[in-house]
Amino acid sequence: MDKDPLILLIDDEPQILRALKTILGAARFRVLSAMTGEEGLALAATQSPDVIILDLSLPDIEGIRVCEQIREWSTTPIIVLSVRDGERDKVAALDKGADDYLTKPFNIEELLARIRVALRHSAQSIGNKETVIKVGTLVVDLARHLVLLNGEEVKLTATEFKLLAYLAAHPDRVLTHQTILTHVWGFEESDHVEYLRVFIGQLRRKIEQDPDNPRVLITDPGVGYRFRTAD
Repeated sequence: MDKDPLILLIDDEPQILRALKTILGAARFRVLSAMTGEEGLALAATQSPDVIILDLSLPDIEGIRVCEQIREWSTTPIIVLSVRDGERDKVAALDKGADDYLTKPFNIEELLARIRVALRHSAQSIGNKETVIKVGTLVVDLARHLVLLNGEEVKLTATEFKLLAYLAAHPDRVLTHQTILTHVWGFEESDHVEYLRVFIGQLRRKIEQDPDNPRVLITDPGVGYRFRTAD
């Protein structure tokens, strides 16, 4: 019988740890906890958690550094859960390899939903990488360079497809402006956020049912964009 997923909590606030252990335990997750970065790194290396929930303010090592070190050897999903809500902190965490970012105080159902999304994508990455992404009537076929909406082919430029494909290949994960610009346009263009705004606008007009109220290409203000497959 398969074991319930294992969640590693790295946070130095006892009340947060107690609350999360209760919440996650009730949701059928196994839970490990660490109150320092060093302890968290050791548990991440020896216990192979399925998801890591990481605070940025730790007593020994900054959470950003913990995230960076884990990413040197592991692809385990990392969800940052922090009181810091500034754009700079979010961008730094995501650029260092975090998969998601929630601020405290947090909504319990939203946290559980983010964990389920992280587990689903982690399971997919173990097998063959998914090449066809479907969201409602939108189909993005990465292998065939084909996009369909309501069964009809959507004509995209080469750059539009490259941008959409990169976002779709990382579903439900916030990708920072710099990360996207570097991948699509190259490092020398990584500061030109206006490129993204223009091309995201063009894509929304082509693939969104209501471009003014997008459901797929979601903006995380000041941080980046997310290709949303889960409500």
